[in-house]
Amino acid sequence: MRTKKILYIGVVLVLAGTAVGVSKISTTQLKTPNRETYEVKKVDDGDTLEIFRYGRSEKVRFIGIDTPETVDPRKTVQCFGKEASAKTKQLLTGKTISIEFDPVVGERDKYDRLLAYVWLGDELINLTLLREGYAHEYTYRSQTYKYQSEFKQAEAKARQSEVGLWSPQTCAGVTK
Repeated sequence: MRTKKILYIGVVLVLAGTAVGVSKISTTQLKTPNRETYEVKKVDDGDTLEIFRYGRSEKVRFIGIDTPETVDPRKTVQCFGKEASAKTKQLLTGKTISIEFDPVVGERDKYDRLLAYVWLGDELINLTLLREGYAHEYTYRSQTYKYQSEFKQAEAKARQSEVGLWSPQTCAGVTK
């Protein structure tokens, strides 16, 4: 009887330990995307910055958002562009960020810029810029991407709340 009880307790402990180990692995993998960490060297505009990676300077274009233009020589400065650039500079200049790539989108665009989600600690900056009305959600050629649903929801809420570029006192959403 005593042997059966000890065996039973042993099996329960092994199973409990296995379940705890599996849940820790799963939870950690879901909460921590694969990211690379770099120092921001320069913020070019609201949705593009520069880092030093593998011995050279690299431009990083934020996935899933588009801020009004301020530096494109082919375009005039767009409504709310200066504010969007200033916000990204305020958030990221001189900071250490993490970038997350999206395998569906790819690592680079046609201009050879890195395409990434930009994290400052646990804050997804792409999403912050949408929530606060500094950016439009941007889907390239109907291509889905990892945070697309969250980005579309954030833009809809900013638009409904009339914040940032959605305000009738600024652009009312018309930035071009």
